[in-house]
Amino acid sequence: MSETLFPLAPGSTIAILGGGQLGRMLALAAARLGFDTLVLSPEPDAIAGRVATRRLVAGYGDEHALEALSQLACLATFEFENVPATVVEKLIALGVEVAPGARALAVAQDRVEEKTFLNACGAPTVAFAAISSLDDLRAAIDVIGAPALLKTRREGYDGKGQTWVENHADIEPAWARLGGAPAILEARADFMRELSVIAARARNGDVVAYPLSENHHEAGVLRRTRAPARATPAIRDQAATLAARILTTLDYVGVMGVELFEFADGRLLVNEIAPRVHNSGHWTLDGCEVDQFEQHIRAIAGWPLGPVTALAQVEMENLLGDEVEAWPRLAAESEARLWLYGKDEARPGRKMGHVNRLRPLGD
Repeated sequence: MSETLFPLAPGSTIAILGGGQLGRMLALAAARLGFDTLVLSPEPDAIAGRVATRRLVAGYGDEHALEALSQLACLATFEFENVPATVVEKLIALGVEVAPGARALAVAQDRVEEKTFLNACGAPTVAFAAISSLDDLRAAIDVIGAPALLKTRREGYDGKGQTWVENHADIEPAWARLGGAPAILEARADFMRELSVIAARARNGDVVAYPLSENHHEAGVLRRTRAPARATPAIRDQAATLAARILTTLDYVGVMGVELFEFADGRLLVNEIAPRVHNSGHWTLDGCEVDQFEQHIRAIAGWPLGPVTALAQVEMENLLGDEVEAWPRLAAESEARLWLYGKDEARPGRKMGHVNRLRPLGD
């Protein structure tokens, strides 16, 4: 099927699993290239569904919905990595091409599997240990040391599902804070800053990497990204090499976010990977020739990858909760580009939109 399907012709339908803001921006990008989109999401008023050609309201594993999807779309992708890998396998069995594939999902969904894979393919990480019991945690702290970061193996995002083990006395309380769920213990990383690289791999194996971005978090949530980040040629080359190695080893198709720790001695360690378009890549919407969302559609559709040249210096700021109420002021800023997601309830910490502030390159 793949040999005759690609490059995917305009007018074809691409299915997007997930109805949030990333799915919304993917659907908008697909429309610009002439594709129809179908959004599958359990939420009846999913914000991605409002801009898609069609929507299916059902759970991701709903067999009737997957059958209906297979009749409407020849290609499927996803906007978040917690779609069960079994769903991808079911879609493939129904004749739907899926990109990225099930292997990338399976690796990214389990933090122990993810770090094991990264180290095996030559992408170094902090020291870590799999934790299944309180005894495991005690033994791991003796080796890794404290403080160390304890995270659930699966799910968890924006600082959720993780806690610091401050010292030996904090071992039992920390285990209780995560509810005794299967976990991973990660060594503390004394890094200078967090960087990320958004990279894409085409069906023919071509890989491109956007300029590095520098990320700043508050309470575990990304607050702002500055790009292109000031970095030495050695750091830029190292980041691009790591990203290409990861994508190629996974036989990946599409856009991936690779989060990195930069150390004072010039080393980069991989924090984690996201097999999808990424929050820290939102700056590309206004700062690059081809943004990450169009790039993802191009890659999965078998089109040539677009240029990743930066056209401006950008600071991307997430709008959380009621910060979105400042939209009249933000819309009036001459150098600001406002992106609102259409969510109806501005809960504390909820990503309601983002703003890209542009300056000339070199400022």
